[in-house]
Amino acid sequence: MAETFSLEIGGKAVSFETGRVAKQANASVLAQCGETVVLVTSVMSSKPREGLDFFPLLVDYEERYYSAGKIPGGFIKREGRPSESAVLSARVIDRSIRSLFPEYMRYDVHAVSTVLSVDQVNAPGILSINAVSAALAISDIPWNGPIGAVKIGFIDGSFVVNPTESEMQDSTLDLTVAGHKGGITMVEAGAEEVPESLLIDALELAQQEINKIVDFILEMRAKTGKDKITIPDPARIDEIDDWVNGNLWDEIYSAIQIHGKAERASALSEISQKATLNFAESHPGSKPYIDGLMDELTKKGVRKLILDDKRRADGRAMDELRAITCEVGVLPRTHGSALFTRGETQSLSVTTLGMVGTDDQMLDGLKWDEPSKRFLLHYNFPPYSVGEVRPMRGPGRREIGHGALAERALRAMMPSEEDFPYVIRMVSDILESNGSSSMASVCGGSLSMMDAGVPVKKPVAGIAMGLIADGGKIGILTDIQGLEDHYGDMDFKVAGTRDGVTALQMDNKAGGITRRILEQALGQARDARLRILDIMAGVISGARPEISPNAPRILTLSINPEKIRDVIGPGGKIIRSIVAQTGAKIDVEDDGRVFISAMESESAQAALKIINDLTREVKAGESFIGKVTRMINFGAFVEILPGKEGLLHVSEISAHHIPKIDDAFSVGDEVLVVVKEIDDMNRINLSRRRALDQKAAIEADPALAAQLPAEMEREERYSAFPKSEGAPRRDSRPGGDRPDRGDRPRNSYRSDRHSK
Repeated sequence: MAETFSLEIGGKAVSFETGRVAKQANASVLAQCGETVVLVTSVMSSKPREGLDFFPLLVDYEERYYSAGKIPGGFIKREGRPSESAVLSARVIDRSIRSLFPEYMRYDVHAVSTVLSVDQVNAPGILSINAVSAALAISDIPWNGPIGAVKIGFIDGSFVVNPTESEMQDSTLDLTVAGHKGGITMVEAGAEEVPESLLIDALELAQQEINKIVDFILEMRAKTGKDKITIPDPARIDEIDDWVNGNLWDEIYSAIQIHGKAERASALSEISQKATLNFAESHPGSKPYIDGLMDELTKKGVRKLILDDKRRADGRAMDELRAITCEVGVLPRTHGSALFTRGETQSLSVTTLGMVGTDDQMLDGLKWDEPSKRFLLHYNFPPYSVGEVRPMRGPGRREIGHGALAERALRAMMPSEEDFPYVIRMVSDILESNGSSSMASVCGGSLSMMDAGVPVKKPVAGIAMGLIADGGKIGILTDIQGLEDHYGDMDFKVAGTRDGVTALQMDNKAGGITRRILEQALGQARDARLRILDIMAGVISGARPEISPNAPRILTLSINPEKIRDVIGPGGKIIRSIVAQTGAKIDVEDDGRVFISAMESESAQAALKIINDLTREVKAGESFIGKVTRMINFGAFVEILPGKEGLLHVSEISAHHIPKIDDAFSVGDEVLVVVKEIDDMNRINLSRRRALDQKAAIEADPALAAQLPAEMEREERYSAFPKSEGAPRRDSRPGGDRPDRGDRPRNSYRSDRHSK
C-alpha cells in the first residue's frame, strides 16, 4: 500500500513515497523536492558471499537525461557510463552509509538512486542521500541507520540550508554533511578560504538539521518498516584465539612499530604464517580465520600504541609531519612539473596549458547551462605505487574521487579567464602511496602550476588528519599513514592557503565528534598546513614571471559580435587563411571573444594584427601602407586593411600632374596613403599627396617611415611627367578639391567587399 511522508528541510517541502513503484526491491522510496524526483531502491542478496574479507556494498547513481528534457549527445544517443558528477554522487552516498552496516556483513547490498526529474533549482544529490537512508531504514536489510544529509552554503554572511542551484553561485562555502544522531559520518566541502571556526559552526548547524531528518525517517520506519534480518557474528575458534594471543601478541605488537611499510607488512606476514603452520593439522583450512584474527590484533595493537603509549608506528609524535621534499621543473618538455614526497607517499604533478574553446572540457550533464571546465585535475593510482600487480584500466571511483578533492582544493585559487586565458590541466601520478596521496596531489599540483607560470592567487597545501577514540581516550594524528588510516576511526583531509580552508573531506566511524575535537583537529591541520607551505616556499614561492617556453602563447581580444563574420569569412575562408598564414590556432566565441594560440609569440601577434585590422573601424586622418588591388580610369583602389579598400583618385596621388593612372601604379604596388574622408555612404577616400605633406608624423611611425624612401623615389619619377595643356587642375575648381559626384560613375566605386 502506497504511503507518503512529508517534512520541511531548509524551508523546502520534501516528500518520500513508499509502496507504489519498484515493489520487488527490499525497499524503494520515491523522493521529491520541488519538481526534482529521484527513485531509490535497496536490495540485498539472499546468501552471503563466502571467503570475503570486506563488505560488498555497491552504490549506483543513475542520471536519466529525460529528467532534464535532454537527449544525450554523441552517436549512440543513450546513457552510457556514468558521468563524473554521477560517480562522485554515488561515492558520497557510499561514504555516508557504509560505516553503519554490521562489521561482519558479507551479503551483497545494492543501493540505486535514479534521477527521474530535475527542475534546475533543487539538486538531486542531497535528496538521494536522504532517500537511500529511508529505503535502507524501512527495508529488512541490517543497518544501524538512519542518517540524514544537508548542504550548507554561506551567502552574504549567513548560513543557508540546502541552497538552490542559483544561490550556490554566490556562496563561499559548499558543504555537504551526512550523519546520524550520534554524530557525523561524512563531510565533503569546497570553500573560498573560509576560517576553521566558520566550518565548525556550519557543521554544528548541519547536525541540528540532520537530527530532524533522522527523526522523520524513524517515524517512517515505525509505520512501514520491515523486521531486520539477523546476521550472526562469525563463530570463534577459542583454541586458535588463545594460542595466538598467548604466543604471538608480543611479536605482533613489536612488528607494528617497524617504521618501513614493506618491512612491517613482511614481519606481520611471517607471524601469520607461524600460526597457520601451527594449526595446519588440527585445524586444516583455518588460514582465512587466522588472517582475520591477525587483522583484529593488528588493529588492537595500533590503537593501544597510540592511545596508551602515546607513540606512533613510525616513531613520530602525534602532530609530527613525515619528512617532506619538493622539486620543481623535473621534466624538460612539460609546461610545468613537480615531485612532492612526504614519507612514503609521492606525487608527480604535471601541468599542461591549452586553449580556451579548444581544450576546455565540455560537460554533458543534466544542467541546461552546464559550463565548460577550464581547470582539470586528473589523478592516477597505478598498482606499482603500493607494490601490487593488477591490470591497469580506466580510472575507478577512488581515482575520480581523489582527483575531484584535489581539484576542489586548488580551484578557488585559479586565476580568472580574463587574467589568464588558458585551459589548465594538472595530472597527478602517484608513484608511491602510504597515506594521503590526494593531499600530496594538492601540494604537488600547486607547485607544478607555479612552475608552469600559472598566476595562482596563493599556494595551496593539504594534510590528512586521523582520529582514534576508545574508552574516553582520544588521539588526533597529523599526517596519517596507511596503517593509521585503515585502523583509525576518522580520516580528515584539510586543504587550504595560509588564510583559510579551500577543501575538506571527512569519513568518520567513531560516532559523535564534539566541538572540542573538531577545533583541535582543524587547529592541528592548520599548523601542519603552514609548515608544508613554508617548505614549498623554499623551492618556489609564487608563479614564475613567464609561462614555460614550451607552452603556447595565447592572446585574447574582444570584437563586436557583428564583426565575427568578417573574421570567419564565407565558409571559414578568412579564418583558415589567417591560420595558414600565421600558424596560429584561433577560436572565436559567440560573444565576440577571440582566443589566439601559437607556440611562437610572433605568430600570435601576427594573427592578432590581422584580426584587429579585419574588425577595426577606419577613421579619417589615419595613415596606412596599402596595396593597389585594381585600377580604373580616374584612380586606383587600395586595400588599406584586410577586406577594406578605399579610392585613391588620380588627383590625390601627387602634387605633380599624373597623365594616366597606369603611369603611376601597377596592381600589387604598395603605397603610403592617408584617409582623407569617409563619406555618408561609408566609402573611403584616400590621398597620397596629403600623406606626404604630413612627413613629420609619418617619420614618427617606424612602419610608415620605412615606406618613405620608396615614396620619395616615386615622387621624383612623377615630377618628370609633362603637364597636359588646358586640363583644369582639380584643386582649382570652384568648391575646393572635391569634384562633383556626377564626374564619376556611381557603380564603379563599389566592390563586393563594400556591398551590403
